[in-house]
Amino acid sequence: MSMIDMAIKILEQGPICYNCLGRQFAKLATGLTNKERGIAIKRALMMFADQKSKEGEDSLQKRLESHTGKRCWVCNGLFENLGVWARLATDKLSDHQYDTFLVGTRVSGLLAENEEILWAESGVVYAEPLKSELNREVGKLIYAETAKEVDFERPDIVVMLDIVENKVELDVNSLFIYGRYKKLVRGIPQTKWPCRECDGEGCEHCNYLGKMYKESVEELIKGPVIELSGGIDMVFHGAGREDIDALMLGRGRPFVLEVKRPLRRHFDLVHLKDDINNCAKDKVEVSDLIFVTKDVVEDIKANTTDKVYRLKITFKGVISREKLKVALDQLSGSIIKQRTPTRVAHRRADKLRKRTVHSVELEDMSDNSATIQVHCVGGLYVKELISGDAGKTKPSLSELLGVDVHMVELDVIEIKE
Repeated sequence: MSMIDMAIKILEQGPICYNCLGRQFAKLATGLTNKERGIAIKRALMMFADQKSKEGEDSLQKRLESHTGKRCWVCNGLFENLGVWARLATDKLSDHQYDTFLVGTRVSGLLAENEEILWAESGVVYAEPLKSELNREVGKLIYAETAKEVDFERPDIVVMLDIVENKVELDVNSLFIYGRYKKLVRGIPQTKWPCRECDGEGCEHCNYLGKMYKESVEELIKGPVIELSGGIDMVFHGAGREDIDALMLGRGRPFVLEVKRPLRRHFDLVHLKDDINNCAKDKVEVSDLIFVTKDVVEDIKANTTDKVYRLKITFKGVISREKLKVALDQLSGSIIKQRTPTRVAHRRADKLRKRTVHSVELEDMSDNSATIQVHCVGGLYVKELISGDAGKTKPSLSELLGVDVHMVELDVIEIKE
């Protein structure tokens, strides 16, 4: 079927605008807009109709004349209002800081059905969907108004044209900030811990706070982040987590903050760091803040790098320095077999894990207590390395010494790169 024959079949379905006519041949003559294609095809049809009329066949000419001034049955006049949709979009976008955008469309069932009928009845094979053209043409107008670039992979904002409801909605993608935190006091969890009794609703058990602990690293950081970014919420992604009763020292633990629906994407991270550290003074300290992409969340979640801990331990009974050093040497370089510890069995699968201890060094010892430093792979349950957890961890310091050993304090002093 020739292009003219195909175009005539399209016209037989009803009045059609330049955009919708040209879109049926979108894969031909690249470098033209669909409207330009439609104009060219309509002119060719008019010339062909005039030729046929001079030969005594005027049906095509009459059809063309009958369509003049009538609304397109395919898009229902949608492409007459591209400027209106673009203005709705730019008005919505004006409250947001962004560098890139993308346009999407939610069409009505009627428009989708009209397009499918046209394809079926006319047999077109070079068409593109109505949504594709609408997204592109409105996107061009938004670019002309804002000078912001289209990004098909990771736009800051997706502009959604809701044809059904005749409105524009914005899908604002999250902002991601990488950094490191130190936890300078004990008794603070990394993230908000909802009350187990009331599931966060508030009850007598949690003093009607809805959470088990008054504050967390996440909550101490969140306030300044929301204030500066204008986001509606924040998700904290940590590279692992230390125990609630442990300090996080050294360079700190890597984390990524995911800011939901931010109004602002361009702000001074040094200013943010200072605000956080002032608000969380003497409790949490952040550093090394930089803007990153979503990929970094996956990277830090997969973080299994080595850790270095400082532990203060006590013994039940008297242990000589020499005996302790022998036991520590035995742990150094050993592979530890650990069943899921009793203290986390309610939230961890019961399985056997094997983890390597690179070295254990004695820092200080007096009477029935000592301070040791443990360098091990990520994922080792260090508390159980000391106590043995009733035989669930082997070997353990308690087993090697033949006495009960208890951990008094735990500090994370380094997370290896």
